[in-house]
Amino acid sequence: MLSLNQRLSQQQKLSPQQIQYQKLLQLNTLALEQRIKTELEINPILEEVAEEELSQEEEKKEDEAVDEYEDFDKEEFDLEDFMNDNDFEGYKINRSADDEVFHPVAPARESLTEHLQKQLRLIDLNDNLFVLGEEIIGNLDEDGYLKRGLDELVNEIRMFDHIDVSLEDAENLLKKIQKFDPLGIASRNLKECLIVQLNHSNSNFDPYYKFLAQDLLENYFDDFTKRRFDAIKQKMNLTDETLRTTVDLIQKLNPKPGEGNIESIELNQITPDFIIEKIEDNFVITLNDRSMPSVTVSRTYLEMFNANKKSKKNQREKETYKFLREKFESAKWFIACIQQRRETLMKIMQAILERQYQFFEKGPKFLRPMIYKDIAEEIQMDISTISRVVNGKYVQNPMGIHELKYFFSEGLTTDSGEEVSNKHIKERLKEIIESEDKQSPHSDDKLAELLNAEGIHIARRTVAKYREQLRIPVARLRRQI
Repeated sequence: MLSLNQRLSQQQKLSPQQIQYQKLLQLNTLALEQRIKTELEINPILEEVAEEELSQEEEKKEDEAVDEYEDFDKEEFDLEDFMNDNDFEGYKINRSADDEVFHPVAPARESLTEHLQKQLRLIDLNDNLFVLGEEIIGNLDEDGYLKRGLDELVNEIRMFDHIDVSLEDAENLLKKIQKFDPLGIASRNLKECLIVQLNHSNSNFDPYYKFLAQDLLENYFDDFTKRRFDAIKQKMNLTDETLRTTVDLIQKLNPKPGEGNIESIELNQITPDFIIEKIEDNFVITLNDRSMPSVTVSRTYLEMFNANKKSKKNQREKETYKFLREKFESAKWFIACIQQRRETLMKIMQAILERQYQFFEKGPKFLRPMIYKDIAEEIQMDISTISRVVNGKYVQNPMGIHELKYFFSEGLTTDSGEEVSNKHIKERLKEIIESEDKQSPHSDDKLAELLNAEGIHIARRTVAKYREQLRIPVARLRRQI
C-alpha cells in the first residue's frame, strides 16, 4: 500500500567552490597549467597578462570595480541562475617581472620503430620481404624481443596481404634485422640475443674468451642463468679466473636491446611541483609554477559589466548582464581556489620538511615514520586533503626527486626505543646485501637474523617482501664466482 511521509533531515553537501577546489588540489603542475589555458579559452572575463605586474593604479581601479560588483543588489535573479558546477576558471600569479620563465621543450628524437624502419630501407629487399620486415619490427615488445613466431607472421601476411614468403627467406631476413642498431634487436629469446651480440659486436673481445663465452651460452645456458658456476667450471674444465673473465664478458652484453627508446623515456619525464634548496643553513621551499600563465580579470569586460548592470532596459541587456555576472562569479571563485591551493600545498610541504628535516640533511637512512594523519593534525586539515596533495606530486631536493608519498611510511620500534621507518630498514637491508660475501650470499633467514641482532625485529617473509621491492634477486641468483 502506497503512502506519503514527510521527513526532516540534515545533509552535508559540498558547495560548487569546494568541489572546484578539491578537483584543482589534486592536479599537478603540468595538469594545472593546461587547465588554466583551457579556462582562458572558455571564460572571456579572464585574460592573460604580460610578465610585468599591473600598475598600482590599474590594480586600484580593478579592486574598485570588484567592490562595486560585491555591493550590487543580488535579488534580481535567483542564485541558481549563476551556479555552474562544471566551470573551472583562471587565475592570477603575482610574481616579479624579473623572474625568468622556463618553457622546457622535449627534444625531437625518433622512436625505436622509426630507427629500425630507416635501417630496413637501406638493405636490398624485394617488396614482399620489406612488408615482412615491417611486420617483424611492428611486433617487437618493449625490450626489443620478437615474441610472436616467425611462421605466424608469415601466415598472417599470406592471409591478409596475399604475400607469400618462405620460412627460409623469413629466417634470413630476421637474422639481418638482428644485426641492426641496437644489436640483438628482434631476437626471440635471451640466449639468441646474447649470441648475436657476441658474434657481431664491434668491441675488441679477446678471441679466446669470446670462444668460451659462445660455448657457454650455446651449451650451458641453463646453468648460466641459474648461476651454477661450479657445474660450469667442471663441465668446461676452467679455472676460477678464466670462468670469471668469461662471465664478465657476457655481462657486458645488453640483455634488453629495446629498452631506453624515446617512447619510454618521455613517459618517465617528471616535472617537480616543489623545489627545496639549501641556502646557507636553511632550506627554502619554492612552488615550481613559473611556467604557469598569469591571468587576471579583463578590464574591458568589467567596464561592460558595470555599464549593463546600471541600464538593463531591455531583455538583451538583461541577458548580457546575466552572462557577464555568471562568468565573473566563475572567475572570482577560480582565482580564490587557485590561491587557496597554493597556500595548502606550501603548508603541507613545509610540514613535511619540518618532520623529515634529517632526511633532507643526511639522506634516506634518516627518514622518520610518518602517516597522513600526522600532517593532517599538524596543519589542521582533513586526511583526504593530504592524500590529494601528495598523490602524483614531486619535490626536487638535495637528495634527488621524490614523490611526496615517498615521505610517508609505517615504522617500528627498535630495542633501543628508537622509531625507524620501513624505508630505513630497506636501506639497511640493501647495505647488508651489498657487503655480503658474493660467493656465499645471505639467505632471507640469515638477513632476518642479522637485522634482529641490530634490534630490528622483522620476520623472514617481511625481509623477502622488502628485498623484492628493492628488486634484489634471491641468494642463489646473487652468487658470483
